[in-house]
Amino acid sequence: MDPLSFARHRWANALQTALMVLGLMALLGAVGWLVGGPGYALMAIAVVVVLYLFNPAMSPALVMRLYRAQRLDARTARVPVQILQELSERAGLPESPALYYVPSRLMNAFSVGDRREAAVAVSDGLLRGLDTRGLVAVLAHEVSHIAHNDLRTMTFADLASRLTGLLSLVGQFLLLVNLPLLILGEQTISWFAIALLIFAPTLSALFQLALSRSREYQADLGAARLTGDPEGLALALARLERFQGGWIERVLMPGWRIPEPSWLRTHPPTEERIARLMQLEQTMHRAPLSLGSFDPAALLRDDLPRPRWRIGGTWF
Repeated sequence: MDPLSFARHRWANALQTALMVLGLMALLGAVGWLVGGPGYALMAIAVVVVLYLFNPAMSPALVMRLYRAQRLDARTARVPVQILQELSERAGLPESPALYYVPSRLMNAFSVGDRREAAVAVSDGLLRGLDTRGLVAVLAHEVSHIAHNDLRTMTFADLASRLTGLLSLVGQFLLLVNLPLLILGEQTISWFAIALLIFAPTLSALFQLALSRSREYQADLGAARLTGDPEGLALALARLERFQGGWIERVLMPGWRIPEPSWLRTHPPTEERIARLMQLEQTMHRAPLSLGSFDPAALLRDDLPRPRWRIGGTWF
């Protein structure tokens, strides 16, 4: 896409992310101020920053073990590993993420780690349900998450949200302790402060969700720029949306899901993501990434673990 369009989309997403982070910190500071004054507000913000800077990240390989994931290397999955390496080079990563297979029927992919050390996982259902073009687009989306350090951004937001919830509980406990004095009129507190203490955890969670949606839009933009093929990601998203339920659900209970408000989602509505990607398609001038064609399902060797049973909506 032309540099002006890319810069406009990038700065819009960056501004939204900055506003969400500032909102989280302002909410944390306000609750800390109500609980103990300005000193507590500054201390709460400082604690989040220190925990973020010195919080040791869990090894991506260890996270993958929790999912019973098995690594795919250049010997067992030459083309996907080559694609991941090319995407990593385009994204400016110092090292290509490791590629893992997760034995789950859900069509899913996720990434863990940061720019220094990362891993990307693809599920059994994803390999069976996507073609080469779709898999490249999904891998580019995950590489974009890694390139933008989205996991660290969401970790920071999670720390701020958790501390906000803790301070809110402390504030509500202090309200109960001082309830007799409030009833007798010995002390006063504004209704706004009471409402803020009660609803601060909910507001913090909404900021987190908005931040997550913003990072998804940014990852979509990054994936389109890496591959030069926004339409490929749009088609993959449409297929993921169509096949996210089981076949019994699609045949016997079509449309039974009640669509929750978009501000209660971790991901933006698929229709909105597809619409944005198709707008990018009209301004894309980069040649699409092409490293050969292959059948993703061919990666499902006999020695790989298979999904066995279903609990709720997840295959194990």
